[in-house]
Amino acid sequence: MKPNNIYSDIPPDMPEEIFETIAASGTVRIERIISHGQTTPQGSWYDENLNEWVILLKGSAEILFEGEANAVTLLPGDHILIPAHRRHRVSRTDRGKPTIWLAVYFA
Repeated sequence: MKPNNIYSDIPPDMPEEIFETIAASGTVRIERIISHGQTTPQGSWYDENLNEWVILLKGSAEILFEGEANAVTLLPGDHILIPAHRRHRVSRTDRGKPTIWLAVYFA
């Protein structure tokens, strides 16, 4: 068995976010998400059928929840549990360096 590194294989130019499933079984899915200045398109919201626990590993980001006036800022090591169907959007990620997230989706 060969290990992988969460910080490897990050392309220098990223016109779009990268979503990679690291592991999945039943209703659990673990993803690495890499952002580089991308945000959720204006007027769009994530509305997941599963709970989402996310930790920011590198960079910084802001998540805006529907109905809230202010976004939640995430820095390396910060994590948040987003209940299923809690509408949210990524309102900012670092432009100068990659933002790396680890997301766990579960029932």
